[in-house]
Amino acid sequence: MPAKKTQSAKKTNGYSADAITVLEGLDPVRKRPGMYIGTTGPDGLHHLIWEVFDNSRDEAMGGFADNIEVALLPHNRVRVVDNGRGIPVDIHKATKVSALETIMTTLHAGGKFGGEGYKVSGGLHGVGVSVVNALSSYAKAEVHREGGYHMQEYVRGKKKAAVKKVSKSDHQGTIITFEPDEEIFKTIAFDWNKIVSHLRQQAYLVKRMRITVLDLRAIDITQRELDGVMYIRDLGLNAPSMSFYFEGGLRSLITFYNNHQKPLHKNVFYHEKQDIDDNVISVEVALQYVDDISSRISAFANNTYNSEGGTHLTGFKTALTRTINNHARKAKLLKDNEDNFTGDDVLEGLTAVVSVKLREVQFEGQTKAKLGSVDAQSAVQSVFGDAFATFLEENPDDAKAIINKSFLALKARKAAKAAKDSVLRKGALDGMTLPGKLADCQTKKAELSELFIVEGDSAGGSAKMGRDRATQAILPLRGKILNVERARIDRMLSSDSIKDLVIALGTAIGDVFNLEKLRYHKIIIATDADVDGAHIRTLLLTLFFRYFLPVVENGHLYVAQPPLYKIQKGKDVRYAYDENEKVQVLKDMGVTPEDANTDTSDESETTPEQEEEVAQTRTVKVSIQRYKGLGEMNPEELWETTMNPVNRVLKQVTIEDAVEANYVFDTLMGTDVGARKSFIQSNAKLAQLDI
Repeated sequence: MPAKKTQSAKKTNGYSADAITVLEGLDPVRKRPGMYIGTTGPDGLHHLIWEVFDNSRDEAMGGFADNIEVALLPHNRVRVVDNGRGIPVDIHKATKVSALETIMTTLHAGGKFGGEGYKVSGGLHGVGVSVVNALSSYAKAEVHREGGYHMQEYVRGKKKAAVKKVSKSDHQGTIITFEPDEEIFKTIAFDWNKIVSHLRQQAYLVKRMRITVLDLRAIDITQRELDGVMYIRDLGLNAPSMSFYFEGGLRSLITFYNNHQKPLHKNVFYHEKQDIDDNVISVEVALQYVDDISSRISAFANNTYNSEGGTHLTGFKTALTRTINNHARKAKLLKDNEDNFTGDDVLEGLTAVVSVKLREVQFEGQTKAKLGSVDAQSAVQSVFGDAFATFLEENPDDAKAIINKSFLALKARKAAKAAKDSVLRKGALDGMTLPGKLADCQTKKAELSELFIVEGDSAGGSAKMGRDRATQAILPLRGKILNVERARIDRMLSSDSIKDLVIALGTAIGDVFNLEKLRYHKIIIATDADVDGAHIRTLLLTLFFRYFLPVVENGHLYVAQPPLYKIQKGKDVRYAYDENEKVQVLKDMGVTPEDANTDTSDESETTPEQEEEVAQTRTVKVSIQRYKGLGEMNPEELWETTMNPVNRVLKQVTIEDAVEANYVFDTLMGTDVGARKSFIQSNAKLAQLDI
């Protein structure tokens, strides 16, 4: 258990107003919020929490805090607490006001520019808490520091009054409370699971940092009751909560990632080295191989997840390939006449986390998705390469298991290449003949083309007749495709349905995949609204996630939303996409839900298999047709409801958290039956059954 530091004042290590650097004002934030948080949708809303949390986490990374609490409060408020040094409250020389007010109300003001406040920080631009303040209808900063409790409140980024000392205090730390502004965020709905997942990951990345998450949205508690309270968890309220604390850091994270996998070697490799050079503060790497064909590598720079990798990941992969090849040669496990393992060979089945911390971090672009700091590559390559070579020497059984895995990958790669070349060669010899099942569109412009992947010949027939031939192509599937979660390319391409899809897409597959050759910029999965349709949709999503990920990442994959009901009253025909919309349509037609449900003269003898139900009004019958599949729609109905760009509803498939998505695919589509059963039991109450 970490030592408690909340009840007594700690040294502030020279962290004063002089450590705060001011670059410019705050006014532009409310006018163009997207420039600062990316979007005013759900991602931007949650980004507010991350920005405030990152300040607390940076205190922990610097060794000044070890306890953070994030609480969701009533009225859309969020409260973040840490037991760090506390934001300075003395007068700032440049702004002539309190440093607290400067940080909260001035853009680019913080302890992360001059090098005095933090050696390492996740924030790059230093805009965090001031942007949160500007985009909140209400915010409050509370500081326990040097024996005093200080407070300031704000409305849309403007202070209500000067910073004031409220009382004496035995605590030390900072409390930030904010309420997102409804003028900026049209929908304010915090996702508990999203928050928990993000904060759990952060707890793994900073060893011995405790993070507690509380959901108090259903608790009757006011801001006044929280004044002066440090940690809400100490109040003993009966509310959902989770707490994370990991001594093992990345070693624990690898164990978590591989929870539903079969490890190929007992020992998890882990190494950390600090103070490498003037800029690279530390390199931390953990890895373990499992019995799987996919790799799972997560890269972080200053605790920011880099979804596109970067220089640290390049250094890691280079050192991994070289070290395994060198050890295999040295141990005579790789003969002189055998080729070296490639990078793809040594990555198969690998679960790894690479984390670097730098004083001056450089990302490519505003999203921090890719690390650009050149010195991170050489640092990781050197530190990890030396440590992993020692690990292989000291753990010969683990080394043998890793190298045998690479041998299997090498053989599979050659077999997959032969199968892949066969498919591509066949297409080339036939003049790139497209699959016979494919009804292609007339335009050759990919940006105008759409491919509908439909379930069965019946739906395919209706779709082909109802489509816009100029821009819409139809590819019917022959039943359920292969589950590719653990299938190699050679076996996968033995499936005619998958082979047809690969040829139709035009991108090829595997190491010769080329997104620029994608023939359709909208790929639309259109399956029936039943259990089989959902299964087929899941199998297709697995295929795209594992083998066509750039298609998903670049926004080309969609799921069609066909209506569930056709509702007709006289000549008035409308469609409803779910039960709630059905009820609303009936109301709009003058039929209340009570009317539709109480007159059961025609419904008493119906069975679940029957598709028609009739609601009787005073003079006109309302016909409600329940669609069980796309094949039941005639071409005109399918065009009007599902294919016409003017009327249709499409859901774009995106990946908000690749690590979490990978974990879910492993659980639901992998071979661990126990893990899948546990997931289903845990989430059964969330399922919407069509019985």
